[in-house]
Amino acid sequence: MKKALPWIIVAVIILAVFLWVKNSYNSIVTADEAASGAWSQVENQYQRRLDLIPNLVATVKGYAEYESSTLQEVVEARAKATQVTVDPQKLDAESIARFQESQAALGSALGRLMVVVEKYPDLKANQQFLDLQAQLEGTENRIAVARKDFNDVVKGYNTMIRRFPSNIIANIFGFDAKGYFESVEGAEVAPQVQF
Repeated sequence: MKKALPWIIVAVIILAVFLWVKNSYNSIVTADEAASGAWSQVENQYQRRLDLIPNLVATVKGYAEYESSTLQEVVEARAKATQVTVDPQKLDAESIARFQESQAALGSALGRLMVVVEKYPDLKANQQFLDLQAQLEGTENRIAVARKDFNDVVKGYNTMIRRFPSNIIANIFGFDAKGYFESVEGAEVAPQVQF
C-alpha cells in the first residue's frame, strides 16, 4: 500500500490538473460562443434596417421627385454597408470599426433623407411612410440594445481570458480579446437640425 500511495497522489494531481484545464477551456469556449451569438443579433438588427431601406426609398421617391441625389446617397450607402462583413471568429476592434463605419455612413444618409422629408407634407402624412419610419425607429432602438448586449458579453469574455489562471489556458489555446462597439467620433456633440 505504501508503494501505491505516491502513484495515487500523482494520479489525483494529474486528474485535478486535467479537470481544471477542461473546465477553464470549456468556460472560455462558452464565453466565446456567447460573443459570437451576440454578434449574430447585432447583424440581425442591422440586416433588418437594410431590408427596410428599399421600401422607404421607394415610398419617398414617389413624393420627392427632386431629391434624387439624396435618395441615391441612401442607396449607395446601403450597398456599401452590405459589402462590409465581419467574421464571427475574428471579432477584433479593427473589424468592428470597419463595420461600424459603413453602418454610420448609412445612418448619416438616412438622417439626411429624413430631413428632406420635412419639405413634403403629403409624404409625412402617408401611412405607408409613417409605418416605415416607425419600423426604422424601432430597428434603431433594437440595434442600440443589440450593440449594448454584445459589448456586455464581450466584456465578460475579455475579462475571463485576462484573469489568472484562465489566462494561461486562453494563451495556450489561442483565445484572443474581442473588440467593442465604440462611439463614433463626434457622437458626443448633438446634431443640429435646421429646416
